[in-house]
Amino acid sequence: MNRTVYSTDGKELRSIDLDDAVFGLPVNEDLIWYAINNELANKRLGTASTKDRGEVHGSNAKPYKQKGTGRARRGDKKSPIMVGGGIVFGPRPRDFSYTIPKKAKRLALKTILSLKAQSDTLKVVEDFSIESGKTKELASLLKNFGDKQRTVIILKDDDAKIKKAGANIPWLSFLSYNRLRAHDIFYGRRVILLETAAKSLSAFYNAEEQAGEAAE
Repeated sequence: MNRTVYSTDGKELRSIDLDDAVFGLPVNEDLIWYAINNELANKRLGTASTKDRGEVHGSNAKPYKQKGTGRARRGDKKSPIMVGGGIVFGPRPRDFSYTIPKKAKRLALKTILSLKAQSDTLKVVEDFSIESGKTKELASLLKNFGDKQRTVIILKDDDAKIKKAGANIPWLSFLSYNRLRAHDIFYGRRVILLETAAKSLSAFYNAEEQAGEAAE
């Protein structure tokens, strides 16, 4: 798949041949849904908790005698049907995370990249960095590629300067080519892929495929 490489000014520079095994796959909606829900589940804290009648602070004494009052019998004030009593079947701390097969995760990411490439949401841009680390410099660069909208920049490495510059831009996020997130890329209105990262992606996924086949 041939795509145009743009300069930081938004002008066409040259063409690049993207690997069809990464950017030219048919869209698999079920697999995308599977991968995104896995990421969201793994991010859930699962810390919601309520107290049952054994954990509520209070006396164990009967609030009044068993008979002779004409009222319903009560065991103690911590009963779930009393105000301030314990909670029945309330949420308890739990782990929502689960794993999915590496092949499925890998294929889902490649499918999303293919979807973005086919819909022209993905732009390949020449390598750049923000040496000053200033937000203003990065914001002016992004103006060359359209209005403010949810944008994902896929980096060739862990560039601390460019991440510092983009920390104050709420609609911008960064991903390294070897640590992609399905949710961020899929919901990104615009995906900016650095030229070196595009080449590294193909090598990275090809190496993973070969390692997986060797393990089998």
